[in-house]
Amino acid sequence: MRTFSRRGMLGLGAGTAAAVGLAGCGALKSSDGSGHAGGSGSGKGSHGKGTQAPARLIGDGSTSFTGKQPRQPAKPTPLEPGQTPPQFVVFSWDGAGEVGNGLFPRFLDLAKQHDAHMTFFLSGLYLLPEGKKRLYDPPNNPRGASDIGYLTDEHVKATLTNVRRAWLEGHEIGTHFNGHFCGETHGSVKWWTPQQWRSEIDQAKSFVKQWKTNTGWHDLPALPFDYDKELAGGRTPCLLGQDHLLPTARELGWRYDASSPGGLQVWPVKKLGIWDLPLQQIPFPGHSFQVLSMDYNMLANQSVNSTKAPPANYPGWRQQSAQAYIQGFERAYQTNRAPFFIGNHFEQWNGGIYMDSVEEAFKHIVAERDKGADVRLVSFKQFVEWLDVQKPEMLAKLRTLGVGQQPAGGWKAFTQDTAAGAGTGKGTSGTA
Repeated sequence: MRTFSRRGMLGLGAGTAAAVGLAGCGALKSSDGSGHAGGSGSGKGSHGKGTQAPARLIGDGSTSFTGKQPRQPAKPTPLEPGQTPPQFVVFSWDGAGEVGNGLFPRFLDLAKQHDAHMTFFLSGLYLLPEGKKRLYDPPNNPRGASDIGYLTDEHVKATLTNVRRAWLEGHEIGTHFNGHFCGETHGSVKWWTPQQWRSEIDQAKSFVKQWKTNTGWHDLPALPFDYDKELAGGRTPCLLGQDHLLPTARELGWRYDASSPGGLQVWPVKKLGIWDLPLQQIPFPGHSFQVLSMDYNMLANQSVNSTKAPPANYPGWRQQSAQAYIQGFERAYQTNRAPFFIGNHFEQWNGGIYMDSVEEAFKHIVAERDKGADVRLVSFKQFVEWLDVQKPEMLAKLRTLGVGQQPAGGWKAFTQDTAAGAGTGKGTSGTA
């Protein structure tokens, strides 16, 4: 077993999936996006015009109600017997702050260019000035403490600009909570109770809903959404603490959680009434084990200490991580069509190679879609909207397909009679 120290990341050795463990530090430091979740046919569904109503300010004017979110897919429809399920792909970002490296707008530009949607998990602290850090009272930690850095005023403003743009361009704003406390210590999110998660969520929302009061920047435009209504899910720090989070998520009416570590490329299920959408184990070129579908897990399996990694290794590592994502996509698309979830951070680890590799994978997936494949690049929220209109027996049939498993007799025959064999697990093994 190989253990990596950064943020409690765990990787397992050959013969075992290195994906099983913790990932995703989201540790931005101030120092230094066609997504169509619509019908079950073509991936070229139609976006609504999204005409914006005059803003109705909420609270202190930090947020506002501007009507239905622009650039949303057509209303989803149930998959019918005999149809092939679309291939959904979700690119998601932990932390979602802009610290002057241009990564947030870089991927917003990429998504806009290719008509795709993504999910941005915003850390509430990224809208709280460091001078007001004592407003944050983290469970089991000192007031004002955080394992990620508070942003400079300039970077808080840049984050506001990009979050505003992201929502107006149709992307989802989820939550990555606040202080990012990981590991095995008493203060770790791993040990928080449902009541403590409620406190953390209430605070994360308050930092978004009251950034004008906390910053004094009353001349800046409001965020164009009601966060109480828009927030549908999140991802916990280091993928810890989901069991105790879920009762609170259910109480708040959340629709999904993306915190499970080491999931498989299969069709999802619900936990406590919440869609469980985990990061997934995907092929890791050159190794017998698999890797978690997140940039941080790539880094941890390639270099234990990214600050001392030899730059000569970067090109090979970039290609290896890009191919891991691409092979994960191809395995799902060519076999069980399970949704593919990718997690990222706006970080320059190992010379920024993971930003380049995820862009390469994104473009590969877009190219397949543009050649006519029914591939839909969506947010988590858009994906669960599709899930929620599906017939239970159809989803049950899809869940019988394992990783890399092709439907017996082809898709038309497989989905034709969803009642027959819905719990049999029948299928044919595909190449994994």
